[in-house]
Amino acid sequence: MTTPALLPLSGRRIPTLSPGASSFPHHRATLRLSEKFILLLILSAFITLCFGAFFFLPDNSKHKRFDLGLEDVLIPHIDSPKEGKHASGQVVIHGQGGHDEHRHREEEESLRDKIRADHERALQEAKEKLRKSREELQAEIQTEKNKVMEELKKKDALPKPLPPVPMPKVVGVSDGEPPEPDAKEKRDKIREMMKHAWDSYRQYGWGHNELKPLAKKGHSTNIFGNSQLGATIVDALDTLYIMGLHDEFKDGQEWIEQNLDFGVNAEVSVFEVNIRFIGGLLAAYYLSGQEVFKLKAVQLAEKLLPAFNTPTGIPWAMVNLKSGVGRNWGWASAGSSILAEFGTLHMEFVHLTYLTGNPAYYQKVMHIRKLLAKMDRPNGLYPNYLNPRTGRWGQHHTSVGGLGDSFYEYLLKAWLMSDKTDTEARKTYDDAIEAIERHLIRKSNGGLTFIGEWKNGHLERKMGHLACFAGGMFALGADGSPDDKAGHYLQLGAEIAHTCHESYDRTVLKLGPEAFKFDSGLEAVAVRQNEKYYILRPEVIETYWYMWRFTHDPKYRQWGWEAAQAIDKYCRVSGGFSGVKDVYSSNPTYDDVQQSFFLAETLKYLYLLFSSDDLMPFESWVFNTEAHPLPVLHLGNITLPGSEPAQQ
Repeated sequence: MTTPALLPLSGRRIPTLSPGASSFPHHRATLRLSEKFILLLILSAFITLCFGAFFFLPDNSKHKRFDLGLEDVLIPHIDSPKEGKHASGQVVIHGQGGHDEHRHREEEESLRDKIRADHERALQEAKEKLRKSREELQAEIQTEKNKVMEELKKKDALPKPLPPVPMPKVVGVSDGEPPEPDAKEKRDKIREMMKHAWDSYRQYGWGHNELKPLAKKGHSTNIFGNSQLGATIVDALDTLYIMGLHDEFKDGQEWIEQNLDFGVNAEVSVFEVNIRFIGGLLAAYYLSGQEVFKLKAVQLAEKLLPAFNTPTGIPWAMVNLKSGVGRNWGWASAGSSILAEFGTLHMEFVHLTYLTGNPAYYQKVMHIRKLLAKMDRPNGLYPNYLNPRTGRWGQHHTSVGGLGDSFYEYLLKAWLMSDKTDTEARKTYDDAIEAIERHLIRKSNGGLTFIGEWKNGHLERKMGHLACFAGGMFALGADGSPDDKAGHYLQLGAEIAHTCHESYDRTVLKLGPEAFKFDSGLEAVAVRQNEKYYILRPEVIETYWYMWRFTHDPKYRQWGWEAAQAIDKYCRVSGGFSGVKDVYSSNPTYDDVQQSFFLAETLKYLYLLFSSDDLMPFESWVFNTEAHPLPVLHLGNITLPGSEPAQQ
């Protein structure tokens, strides 16, 4: 299998290996369409000639009979009062009469003249078409197709009215200036890094999904299909808003209003589009109150719903935004769906139901939860693969890193976002974490706590950068843990943060590798070359921020600043920020990609780390797996459409 190295596995991510589709078949179909069009024109011209010859023959017996027939027909007329409408309101039926006969003849002549003119015009148009070259005909066909597409776009652009719902209380969305001068200076530096990343994208990659900062041009990957959806713009909006970069935010909003179109023929990742686009648009709406973001989020969400049309209701990994056809990644355990993908929809879909009144979104994600609750789990663990056709697990591979990670995160955050009323989600999270701690979490010989991966009954002593988010998750879930285990889980979060910091500290660049081992005397170090890269990932810094919020231990700000300095020193180039291919090399090569999640997550978490706690307080906001903040829904006695009162 091709290695997933250097692919944009952001946020809580999975590999995305799918060959690009060729445009050749579409071109060939266009040629066939043109040939059929020409044949149709010729046939139409022939039929028109025949009909014209028959219809416009000189007067003969048949024609006279036709005229007589018309004159002899009794034609009903509803006359005006002066023409003899009786007081009773009856309609007078006129037969033959001199005045009427003359009038009918005039009407017939006028009708014949009109038909003759129409046919002559049609014949002339057909002759002109037949004289045109193939290229001219193709150009005309394309013009007509473009007109139709424009009309459809206008129709799609008309927003469906959404029901008025109370706006959740928005708290702590700006300022957050820290009292410490040192922290303020560092926070200003992070804002400057964000401005460099945004301005570079604005100059060299505007409208493209991402940026190639060395080549200074746009970049995209197969998770976005073949379309230019401006992923960096949507992903970065809330970071710009929180940092007070309002001119840049306005630029992004204008692009979205004028250019963001989901009616494109593009096959996209349901997971990635949900967490980056729907999450990003909803966050921008809640922060700014601008309706356009809500409307765009709903338009896109409707395009994702066909992905759930499977025998089990477990969605496909990918869906075509235009046709609604879905499929799974070819490499994923015999066409299975992936736990971290179908398990990372709940937060956004609950908000969609809240904002639209459409119960479908809530029902889709609750169906997934109920289906999983009925299934057997080996050792209490959730395998990463589930077949959407059969409803059976794929290969027994369990991970808190890629392929599994954000499923567990969203169980906890569903509970938090419901104002801690979704106790079913909390219980499912607690049970899952208990099994993970029993089977996957170990301590190395050197005393480092790590999270391994369970593969077919065997624990692989390797931890991925993606799994480093779990330190923050354990800390976030500490309060509310069963059996008074809050202190235990806060400590576990601190131990994971320490291990992940060691993975950074043991490299030349002081940036962490994609994955690191704990065996053969090596600890927190990457062994394979294709695991030594750093692609501007946020997970370690994310955990530093959560640990800082819960403990205020100054080492977390210190570790975050070390990472920020390393990024600025080794990843910054004149055209933005780039990932590096080997964190153990003093002279690394660049991968030439500025990931959208660098602006959405990495820089946002750094900025929040050096801000005061009243900026985006946990009591009011829950961050999705792409760091897009969604407000806690204090629903009280209100139930979501499609939900059972007992659940919410």
